[in-house]
Amino acid sequence: MTVWQMLPLGPTHADRSPYQCLSVHAGNRMLVNLDDLVEKGWLDAAAAGDLPFDECLKLARCGFEHSAAQPDKTAYAEFRTMHACWLDDYSLYGAIRETQGAVPWYRWPAALRDRKPAALGKFSDGQAGLIEQICFEQYLFFLQWFALRDYAHQRGVFLFGDMPIYVAHDSADVWANRDLFTIDGSGELEVVAGVPPDYFSSTGQRWGNPLYRWDRIGEQGYRWWLERFRTQLVLFDIIRLDHFRGFEKYWEIPAASETAIDGCWITGPGADLFERLEMDFGELPLVAEDLGIITPAVDALRLEFGFPGMKILQFAFGGGGEDNPYLPKNHEPLSVVYTGTHDNDTTLGWYESLDDADRERVDEYMPDDTPGMPWALIKTALESKSGLAIIPMQDLLELRSDARMNTPGTSGGNWSWRFSWDQVPPQLARRIHSLIEHAGRLLIKQESRQE
Repeated sequence: MTVWQMLPLGPTHADRSPYQCLSVHAGNRMLVNLDDLVEKGWLDAAAAGDLPFDECLKLARCGFEHSAAQPDKTAYAEFRTMHACWLDDYSLYGAIRETQGAVPWYRWPAALRDRKPAALGKFSDGQAGLIEQICFEQYLFFLQWFALRDYAHQRGVFLFGDMPIYVAHDSADVWANRDLFTIDGSGELEVVAGVPPDYFSSTGQRWGNPLYRWDRIGEQGYRWWLERFRTQLVLFDIIRLDHFRGFEKYWEIPAASETAIDGCWITGPGADLFERLEMDFGELPLVAEDLGIITPAVDALRLEFGFPGMKILQFAFGGGGEDNPYLPKNHEPLSVVYTGTHDNDTTLGWYESLDDADRERVDEYMPDDTPGMPWALIKTALESKSGLAIIPMQDLLELRSDARMNTPGTSGGNWSWRFSWDQVPPQLARRIHSLIEHAGRLLIKQESRQE
C-alpha cells in the first residue's frame, strides 16, 4: 500500500465534522502528539501522563520558551511569518471565540463581530498570551505533520488529503472575509449550500454553509483559493476535491428553508478557477468527488483538467442496469475506486442490510472464487480498471454498521469511530499483500520520495 487517504484535518466544532471546520488552513490541535514534545524536552513526562491535554500544551509552550534551542525558536518565528496570511486571523478568532464561551462570531459583541480596529487592538493587547498559545499549537501541528510526511515519503507512501468545498459559517475564514460569502451585514446567512434529493436523502441535504460570492472572488484573482491550495499542497501529495459538482453549478437554498428541496442550481466558476490555480501550481494533483447528480458539463470540466473521478462499488448494484457507472466493467483508468467512503455504511454493514433480491444480485456479480464479504468487494475494487483503489480501514477489519463514520443528513452519532491496534489480526498485512499482487497492483520497487 503506497497511498494513505484521510479525512480533512482541520479543527472541528463540537459535532466533530471535518467538513465544518473552524479554519480551512489550520490543523486540529488534538492531533498533536505529546510524546514527541516530551522527547524534545519541552514537556515533562509526568505531566504528559497526568494532566489534561490543554494543560500539557500550555506547559509545552512554557518549556519551548525556556529551553528550546535557537534553531527551533527561529523555525517558529519563520512559521509565524510564512503563515501570517491566515494564522493572524485564525489565532485572533480562536482567542475571541474562547473568551466568548465558544459562541459563533456572528453572536459576538458588534465591535468584535465587525472587526472594528480599536476593539481588535484592545482585545489583542489584553489576550496576547492566549493568541500566542494558539499560534504555538499550530506550529506544533505543522512541525509534527511535516515529520510524518517526510517519514511516509522516505518509505514510498503518499498522503491523500481531502478539501471540503465549503467553509463553516462559524469559521475564521468567513469572519475575516465576510465580503466573499453570502451573509448579510450582521453576519447572518442569506442562502446556504447543500444538494438536492439523491441516493442519500429524499429531501436532499441542507449543509447550512454560506456560499461563495464567486464574482468578488474572481475579481480578486481567486487569491483566497490560491492561499487555500498553497496550504494544502504543502501537506498532501494528492487532494480529493469535495463536491466537485459545485464548481460547475451549485445548489443554492434559501437560508429560511428547513430542507434542501426549495433550492436551485446556480452557475459556478468553472474552468476559470482551475486555470488560475494551474498558473501558480502547475498540474493539480486532484481527485474530483463527482458523486450524486453529475451532468455532461461536470464531466467535461473534470476531463478538461484530467482529474480522476470516483467509483463507489456499493452504488453499483442498486439500479441503472448495465449502464450503471459504478459497475466494475464501466470503470476507467482515470478514476479512483472505493468499496465505500466515509458517507457509506461499512461494506459488511451495507451487505447485511440488503434485501434478498439485492443481495442475490451482488452475489451473482461476484466471481465464483470470490471470498465472503467484505473481502469480495475489496477484491473487486483491487481488480478494477481504476488507476487507484482505496479500501476503508473498517472494511479491512471486517467491521459492521456500528463502525460507520458518517450518515449523511443526520447530526448526531457521527465522526467518532476509531480503531485500536489490537483489532488488527497478524495475518492481515499478508492477506492484503496477496490480493494486491494478484490484482497486478503490487509495486515491486518503490522509490523513495525526494523533497
